[in-house]
Amino acid sequence: MDRPAPQLTLFDGRATTAPFSVRESGRARRLTVRVYPGGRVEVTVPSGTRPDVVAGFVSRHRDWIERKVAMFANRPDPSREPLPERIDLQAIAREWQVSYLPGSRTRVQLRGGGELEVRCDAARQADTRQALRDWLVEEARGALEPWIAGVAREGGFAYERVQLRRQRTRWGSCSRSGTISLNVSLLFQPPEVVRYLLVHELCHTRHMNHSSRYWRLVAEHEPDYERLDRALTRGWQHVPAWVYQEERP
Repeated sequence: MDRPAPQLTLFDGRATTAPFSVRESGRARRLTVRVYPGGRVEVTVPSGTRPDVVAGFVSRHRDWIERKVAMFANRPDPSREPLPERIDLQAIAREWQVSYLPGSRTRVQLRGGGELEVRCDAARQADTRQALRDWLVEEARGALEPWIAGVAREGGFAYERVQLRRQRTRWGSCSRSGTISLNVSLLFQPPEVVRYLLVHELCHTRHMNHSSRYWRLVAEHEPDYERLDRALTRGWQHVPAWVYQEERP
């Protein structure tokens, strides 16, 4: 089971510092670092990793981390960005133009000709963004649940059930009970990347680790998994800000 470790300081001894979190993972076989939208830095480490090992790892990758944090720092606050005029879901090759009409109750409706109509109060954009997120969850349910069922049949995998979530740190996960959780933001990824993630999680129904046997199984069902895994790591670039950024009061 993954569990959080105490917050540490990213750049010791500097006038400007950025915090990073450390997450211990029973599945991890090596240390990895990721920078997420907003500049949050997370280091994932195998269970039992010593703090000095983590500090050395961060020190070696300091320049890369600084560049990524600076890149995100230059982005505008997503809560101040205008509402989306277009939504493009690469995974299912569907695109909508979004129109906003006045309404006392916020709701999202599909119209003909690839139009998404949003009835909303212009003064309550937080509610409008939440309505779009709720709509995205339902789109993901209709697309990803049958998709993973088909991939499972093709590969002879079995799982218990599927959960759809809007997570900021994971694209998917598989529990020991056979529940597979999928991030709704997969809909913004290319189809081949989504299929790889589905294969990745289905293989965990047989190997709850990232051992060499696990990766051999992944390779049997997706030979190009290394390239696709790198593409998935960069996948946040395809996800618009309104999806993952909650409004601040």
